Amino acid sequence: MQSFSIRQIELLTGIKSHTLRIWEQRYSFFKAPRKESNLRYYTNEDLQQLLCIAFLYHNGWKVSKIASLSAPELAEEVEKINLTNENYPTAIQQLLKAAINFNEAEFVSILNQLQEQIGFEKLIKEVCYSYLHRVGLLWDTNKIIPAQEHFSSYIIQNRVISETETFSNMQTGEPEIVLFCPEQEFHELPLLFINYLLRKNGWRVLYLGMNCSIDSVREAAALPGIRALYLHLITNFTGFGIDDYFETLRKTFPDKIIYASGKGIEESQRSFVQLHLLTRDEEIYRFIERRET
Repeated sequence: MQSFSIRQIELLTGIKSHTLRIWEQRYSFFKAPRKESNLRYYTNEDLQQLLCIAFLYHNGWKVSKIASLSAPELAEEVEKINLTNENYPTAIQQLLKAAINFNEAEFVSILNQLQEQIGFEKLIKEVCYSYLHRVGLLWDTNKIIPAQEHFSSYIIQNRVISETETFSNMQTGEPEIVLFCPEQEFHELPLLFINYLLRKNGWRVLYLGMNCSIDSVREAAALPGIRALYLHLITNFTGFGIDDYFETLRKTFPDKIIYASGKGIEESQRSFVQLHLLTRDEEIYRFIERRET
């Protein structure tokens, strides 16, 4: 049986741990059991119930009213709330609940509602990234199996790919920039979204995807018209220190401008000629919109 600490429940539901403790004391609707060490723990079923409670609470319900509901009534009231331009951040709790249950229909339905209300780009930037961060918290603490992370990432990635295909007719002429994740980097979603934004802004893109060796990038970079390389790195499993990897790239591609983004570049301590680190989302968007090569 899976179990969660009160701190993990706080991170996932957005409800402070001291608030949860007060609710336990004041209301009878929820009592977390305790281990022999007297620490609270929460089961998988508890988490799902608390995600529903959090959804109602973040949508303005008073906890006293929530406490009066039976479990079926709680689920019924959650279903009644439509996602709008005002309450869309609360959808993260619903996405988590759907993923824990491997409920694809519910997960897709929530994404559809959100996209209709706030648009595709805001959906990815403000909801999906936050959602995946919370899924990562579960995975990092072994509280959710990788299958659930892959389940939801696959659905989101397919949506990004589908939206990207609407710009396929603009990809005429020689490609000008190569997109890739280095070897052993399998977190592809950020690169897919960057690919979408580049194409939307008129770039001609050669997309290589995840887990690319330098040799495969070399073959693509040799094509006529390629003047820039763009890599996104979250976890550095390249076998090099990040600056050593950058040094190898610079020596391998002396005639290309290189751009790099992602958490994996934060440990870089050196500067390199014609290699630009985009450390903030705003820098990535500005680069894409201004076509700064």
